[in-house]
This record gives sequence, structure tokens and C-alpha cells, in this order.
Amino acid sequence: MRPAAPSALGWLLRFVLAFGLLNTLLTFENRWPGFGVAYMPRLSFELCLAVVLLMGWVAWRGGLSSRAAWVWTVGFLALVVVRYANVTAPAVMGRPVNVVWDGRHAGELLKVAVQAVPGWQVAAALFALLAGGLLLMLLVRWSIASLARCLAWPAPRPWLLAGAGAFTLSFAAYVPDQRDTRWFFSLPITPTLLQQGRLLARVWLPGEAAQVLGPSPAFGSDLSGLVSQRGPADVLLVFAESYGAVTFDDAAQAAALAAPRADLAQAIEAGGRFVVSARVTAPTFGGSSWLSHAALLAGVDTRDPADHDLLLASERPTLVRHFARHGYRTVGWMPGLKRPWPEGAFYGFDRLADDAGIGYLGPDFGYWRIPDQAAMALLQAQEFGHNGERPPRFAVFATTSTHAPFHPLAPFVNDWASFTRQDAYAGLAAAPAGGSLVQAIPRYLESMRYQHAWMADHLRRHAPRPLVMIVVGDHQPPALVSGRRANWDVPVHVVSDDPALLQRLLGSGFVPGLTPPSNTLGSMSALTSVLLNAFDAPGAHETLGIEHVASPPDPVTSPDRSPPGS
Repeated sequence: MRPAAPSALGWLLRFVLAFGLLNTLLTFENRWPGFGVAYMPRLSFELCLAVVLLMGWVAWRGGLSSRAAWVWTVGFLALVVVRYANVTAPAVMGRPVNVVWDGRHAGELLKVAVQAVPGWQVAAALFALLAGGLLLMLLVRWSIASLARCLAWPAPRPWLLAGAGAFTLSFAAYVPDQRDTRWFFSLPITPTLLQQGRLLARVWLPGEAAQVLGPSPAFGSDLSGLVSQRGPADVLLVFAESYGAVTFDDAAQAAALAAPRADLAQAIEAGGRFVVSARVTAPTFGGSSWLSHAALLAGVDTRDPADHDLLLASERPTLVRHFARHGYRTVGWMPGLKRPWPEGAFYGFDRLADDAGIGYLGPDFGYWRIPDQAAMALLQAQEFGHNGERPPRFAVFATTSTHAPFHPLAPFVNDWASFTRQDAYAGLAAAPAGGSLVQAIPRYLESMRYQHAWMADHLRRHAPRPLVMIVVGDHQPPALVSGRRANWDVPVHVVSDDPALLQRLLGSGFVPGLTPPSNTLGSMSALTSVLLNAFDAPGAHETLGIEHVASPPDPVTSPDRSPPGS
């Protein structure tokens, strides 16, 4: 009996070493910031399953051949690559891995990285990568072969029962759709494999994407309804962050914003413009603004985030590409975009300006560091303010100052030209940060007042002419502000100096003024067709008798004034 002890001890050491190495390769986490990894003492769900499968293989075949060991090695290394992508993409890109877009643009990103370093460093890095990959492959093969030998015990194979128990425990510990773990288990890789597999199947299988996403709008408009004697109008589409229908539906919030709305209405009317409003149902609530952006710009329902990923991997038409085909310069103005966004190529912007590309030189105001007024001033200076002949602009501006937690809030600045310099906020103090959750509604309303103020000043003094300005809320504010069981509705305003254009929108369900009706036009994606139809109607340059409808009524006592005959 004594001679068996060293053998059992040797078996245990070999099993622990092999299992520990493989487990480390499937449980590491990202070492933020950057592309490195950090050891995490957790147990891998997939490795427990693999041990059970390996036990079954050894029991069936009597061992693991050299060829089979290499097959298992390649499969395991594929899981390691998936694990690395799964933990690195959220840290670097700010979102989960997307095999379609990341696969398409990996070469471009690598090319940019290579051009930024000396050639000898590239060669050294390539050698280290190849040598490290070869060493890793040999270690994985040794570990798998060692596990197979450890599991090849004679009947009754007690470790088979233990492995099955570990697998069952691992599966019970996994919580679907949650970015956390229970006890000592690492986040599984399996959900990522299934999700990306479904995405690839939808992209590659004929007709699958069309069936899932449904039809796109016709995009047959020639945009003739935007042309006047002064030429084609610039179009500014503003996705107003967290601008929800609760600001109209909640009596207290509507009363608190009555004065800012009246000032905005007066600015619209003083500039010789008109405004009509409606409401639509957003595909998201309290966050995930990109779902609303995609729904309106592509005219496709994106309530399911998986459908959004599929849409951005497709070649569906978009409003951006449609305007570009008709001679417009298209601009995406995204001050809240802080990481690389290869998916943005789907929309087809001529220029996509992110946080670093906008050119803001002033102080930071919280995480969303660029105030909306400053971002709008820079957009005006760089794209709308050119003198002489220029192509018309179609610009999409996603605001951030009204994003939760709604502070710190930048002060309003009268001198818009100062935003091209560093001293725009010199001597001006931001609203104080901090505060408790009970202050969410007052802070939200203050950010809404700020939004109304800069929009009013822009339309009163700086907006180009002719201009069609579309303001749509991307989603309701979080439930701390909108309340329990709030709907998913958001307001839509269209401001223009062309009465005929707005008259066509009145025929589609819009109403005069800044106060939208209680009923919705439909989903956010349905608004795309409504706008396209309004942009392409005969008689677009005739005045149909619409009067100024900018001034909103009293939120409690006065109805909206309608144009004659409407």
C-alpha cells in the first residue's frame, strides 16, 4: 500500500497543475486601462464542462491520441481568444464584443497601430507574439494530455461523478443576462459564443436579416420639399438626451418648464420661423440612446438590442446616406462618444466628430465634459457658418448635458464665439455637483432649462437660414425622474421657416406649437417615413396660410392655436 501513495500524490499534483493552468486561461479579466489581462481566482464554467466531456472521451476511446489532443488544443485556444475579446472589448470600446464589426475593422486598427511605432518594435512585437503563441499552444496541449491521463483511472472512475457534480454546480451558479457571478465562478464565455453565433447566422444566412429586421422605408424622396428660392435648407437633427414626454405629462414638471418653453417659442417666432410637435414611442427607456438613434436614422425597429447589432452589421439604407446622395454634406456630432466606434460607418457620415474631434478647448464639466451649448457653437462655426457657396448640411447632434446625473451643469454663455477659445467659461461657475437621489428631479429640470435656453439663443441669433431643425427626445429620463410605470413616449419638434413643410406635417399627426398631443404617431422608426414624406411633397414652396404657431399655450388652461383650416 505504501508504494501507491507517491503515485496518488503525483496524480494530484499533475491534475491540479494542468487544471489550474487551463482555468487561468479562461478566467482572466482585463487590466484596465489598456489591453492587458489580470489573474482572477475564479472557476471556469466551460472548463468544468470540458473535464466532464474529456472523461467521457477517455472512457469511450481508452485515452487521448496525439491527433485528438491537438484538436482539443485548438478548440481550447479558440475559447481563450473569445475570453480575451469578451473582457477587453468592454474596457477598450465601452461595449460588448461584436464579431462582425470588430472583425471587419481589426485590420484597419492594426494598420493604424503599426504606422505609429518604429519598424523594429513591430518586428519585435510580432516575434514575441509568435513565440508566446507557440509556447501557449504547447502548454495547453501538455495540460490537456495530462488531464486525460489523470482521468484514465480504472473503473469505477470516481472522478467522473465528481466532475459531473462540478459541472452541475457550475451551471446552477450561472445567472443568465447578468454581468456578475455567484460565489467563485467566473463570467461564462458561452453566452458570448451563442450571441455572436446568432448574429453571424443572421448576417450570413440568406433572408435571415430581412426577416428579423422587417422592411426599411422606401427612401425614395428627392428632398424637393426642402428646396426654396434660397436653395436647399440645412437640416439639423438633434437627439435631445433624456427629453421625455414626462416633461409635458407631469403637471409639476410642465409648470416648471413653462417659462423656458415660452422663451423658446418667442425665439422661434421672432426669427420668422414656425414649430409643430408630435410624440413617438422610443425603443428604449432611461438609457441606451443608440437604439433610438438607429431606429430613426434607419427607420427600423430596434427595441431588441440584438436587432440593433444586426442592423449595424447590414447594408440597410439610412437617412444619412439618403441626404448624401442628394448633395448634402453629412455630419455626425457626438460629444459623448469617447471610444472608437467602428459601427458608426454603417450610417455613412462624411464626418463623424467624437469627444476628441469636436475641438472643444474649455474646462471639463463632469464625465460628459463638453456642454451642449459649446458643442452646438462649434458645430455652427465649423459646419454651418461657412460663407459663400457650400453644400447644404445634414447634421445629427446627440446632446449630453441632460444625461443623468444631470450635473455638473455648465453656465449659459452669451458670447458664442468664445467657445472656439479656452476662456469661454472664464469667471463663470458651474452648478455645484453632488447631492442625493431626491434631488434628481430638480437637477433634471434645471438641465432642461439649460437645453431650452441654448436652443432659444441659437435660433434667435445664430441659426443658418434656411434651416429645418428637428428635436426629438431619445428616451424618457430614468424612473427616478419619470416615475413608476411611465410610458416610453418622447416629444418631437420640427422648426422651420417654410410654412408648407410644416403644413404637410400637420396632415401627418403633428400639431402647432411646442406641446405635443397626447396620442403618439407610432414608434420612433415610423417617424422616418413621416419625415421623408414631408420632405418630398409637391407644392413645397407654396404658402398654405399657416400662421405663426411658435408660442405654446399655457400648460393648464390654453389650447394650442391651429393654423386656419387645420
